[in-house]
Amino acid sequence: MSSRVYRYRHRVTFDETNLVGNVYFAHYAHWQGHCREHFLADHAPGVLTGLSTGLALVTVSLSMEFYAECHALDLVDVEMSLVELSGNRITMAFDYRRTGQGATTSELVASGRQTVAVMSRADGHLRPEPVPADLAAALAPYASPTTHRPAAARPARAVR
Repeated sequence: MSSRVYRYRHRVTFDETNLVGNVYFAHYAHWQGHCREHFLADHAPGVLTGLSTGLALVTVSLSMEFYAECHALDLVDVEMSLVELSGNRITMAFDYRRTGQGATTSELVASGRQTVAVMSRADGHLRPEPVPADLAAALAPYASPTTHRPAAARPARAVR
């Protein structure tokens, strides 16, 4: 059984390429952020509201592996899936697939992984917070059969 992925489609712009003409590596990490933010807007808008009232999603690790180059005007599908949800940490996998308009096949050009910690900002400090229930519920359909999840997501605690 394969897991469902959240897909964000990106068209590479000229400013994302270097002098050689391929995409500069840091942009792949930037696209992970775009994918994450679009996911929140589409499936967990309450988390976006929480970000303005003290909730924080802090990236604690990010890794990438590159298999092929992308160039200006390429279409790249960034596919996100849930790897692990444990405590206040969420680990997501990202596959980057170059595709064309109407293409039926795609080429895997890179893979990545990112872990974020759910925190709250209070009194100038960051404190661990449980994953908000609405975010855990939104992520659940994107989990693979081997994804580690706690028995039950706890409701979000009010940030003061």
